[in-house]
Amino acid sequence: MRNFVQELRWRNMIHDIMPGAEEQFQKETTTAYVGFDPTADSLHIGHLVGIMMLSHLQRCGHRPIVLLGGATGMIGDPSFKSEERKLLSIEQIQHNQQCIKKQLSKFMDFESDKDNKALILNNYDWNSRWSFLDFIREIGKHITVNYMMSKDCVKKRIETGLSFTEFSYQLLQAYDFKYLYENYGCRVQMGGSDQWGNITCGTELIRRTVSGEAYALTCPLITKADGKKFGKTEKGNVWLDPEKTSPYAFYQFWLNVSDEDAKKFVRIFTFMNKEEVEQLEKEHDVAPNLRILQKALAKDITIRVHGEKEYQSALEASEILFGKGTTESLKHLDTATFLSVFEGVPTFDVPITEIEQGINIIELLAEKTSILSSKSEARRSLKENSISVNKEKITDSFNVSSKDLLNQQYVLIQKGKKNYYIIRAI
Repeated sequence: MRNFVQELRWRNMIHDIMPGAEEQFQKETTTAYVGFDPTADSLHIGHLVGIMMLSHLQRCGHRPIVLLGGATGMIGDPSFKSEERKLLSIEQIQHNQQCIKKQLSKFMDFESDKDNKALILNNYDWNSRWSFLDFIREIGKHITVNYMMSKDCVKKRIETGLSFTEFSYQLLQAYDFKYLYENYGCRVQMGGSDQWGNITCGTELIRRTVSGEAYALTCPLITKADGKKFGKTEKGNVWLDPEKTSPYAFYQFWLNVSDEDAKKFVRIFTFMNKEEVEQLEKEHDVAPNLRILQKALAKDITIRVHGEKEYQSALEASEILFGKGTTESLKHLDTATFLSVFEGVPTFDVPITEIEQGINIIELLAEKTSILSSKSEARRSLKENSISVNKEKITDSFNVSSKDLLNQQYVLIQKGKKNYYIIRAI
């Protein structure tokens, strides 16, 4: 059994750890959990730190529990949030849970016969049995309002307003820990550093009700070197679901991180060992322009989340945009990846009936679209051999027809090395 805390420590994945927790992990196979509120039908990369903690836990011989908050997700955790969340229906939450489990299965073993196979549980299963009166009598009496008010996550919301529903969240989370402690032998709750207050409320409840020893372990909240929030782009979250964030866009996110962030992220978001990471860092420092760390990071996490085939497709797509791609590799791109690669490129709609009949390239460039300002400019550009259709150089006699449509709808026009245009058949 490998030293779990030591594994997290060299990866800089520990923010706070309760005294006795490290000894607990060293003493015996230990069950620990991380909670995820199923507020969407996909996790995003902001959840990856918790997922990686559970994955390392299992790899070190311990048993991970993924707790999906079917009950707490109906309330919403107020921790360091500025406003109350929208409440979800039971049907929405159940759908989200099914999607999330599929994503988590790429990181953890839920199916084997091993003693430390991962469990995925839903706290709605036990919280739904309570009546309000029973809960406040049996659980609420053990934690004082003063104790709950002392938590930073509550203090920061008092000024803007905190509903009783949200205020009760930490008590529900505390009961989850007690329930898992008593029914699954769970000794440790893990999470982000913003969860310390909620987690220690659980250890306190266990101490007061069953005189048990339970522990808390939190990881740092990930920030980027430029101070911006990790995992956020101009378009919002970077999702694990390929329908929400294409594998190409996912790959590009990791490929484009700064050198400083790459050194941090390769420790946190991959399973590479210390020697491998340090070797990559040495190679990167010799030739940072080659972006060795970023490429290794992007490859590792893209394959784990999306698969080898999708990674290769993302790699080919990247080469297309930077001038190394071929007509064949362009044809291999599915519609979502194609549109992701050429996002923001000027697009011109042309009736598909006209394309089926065939349109001379000069007419297409200068009359059917405004890619070039005139037929004479089109002829000059073609004579200079600077026009490509779907990555193939063409002459002024070329006709664009239905055989040139990518995914039955698009034609890629390129002028020079960097100017791209899309023809969309409608």
